[in-house]
Amino acid sequence: MTTLSEALERFDDRYRRAADCSVNEPSAMTLATVDADGRPSARVVLLKAFDKRGFVFYTNTLSRKGRALAADARAALCFFWDPLMEQVRIEGIVEAVDEAMADDYWQSRHPDSRIGAWASKQSEPLESRQALEDRVEAFTARFEGGVIPRPSHWSGYRLIPDRIEFWRSLPNRLHERILYRRDEASPGGWSVCLLNP
Repeated sequence: MTTLSEALERFDDRYRRAADCSVNEPSAMTLATVDADGRPSARVVLLKAFDKRGFVFYTNTLSRKGRALAADARAALCFFWDPLMEQVRIEGIVEAVDEAMADDYWQSRHPDSRIGAWASKQSEPLESRQALEDRVEAFTARFEGGVIPRPSHWSGYRLIPDRIEFWRSLPNRLHERILYRRDEASPGGWSVCLLNP
């Protein structure tokens, strides 16, 4: 087993345990980005898939996060599952998923969510709530009874990890920290070490 495979198994175990202990949204993760001016920003998005290639989420590519990722592909994810008192931090480079993958996920979304993606000018100033509701109504009428296509400004991203850190709360603040790091000199291209709390 490669060290990356070990890290992904460790993540999968924690993710499943979070779901099993009734965490409201175990897939919720904080996504941190930095824009072209170096201004950092963080927000919660939902993990939709993960494998050895990376961690996938979907969004409006014209949103603040989409613009930041276009300017600087470096990003970080953070999961914190309070009932477990465990955290996973993942850092790396983000790339767009392919069109077929974005289309497949788009079609799996509830029709109301697809309409919402058309109606919302995400991260732009909103003149009024009524204006948004009017756009929802207009797009609902436009696509009524037909296919709701994926807009060109809506797609997915994959964070390709180069660091995955697991943190677990232990007594006396002597927490457990395990860091998996991309390291081309190591067997399998990854190394693992413990960190001081």
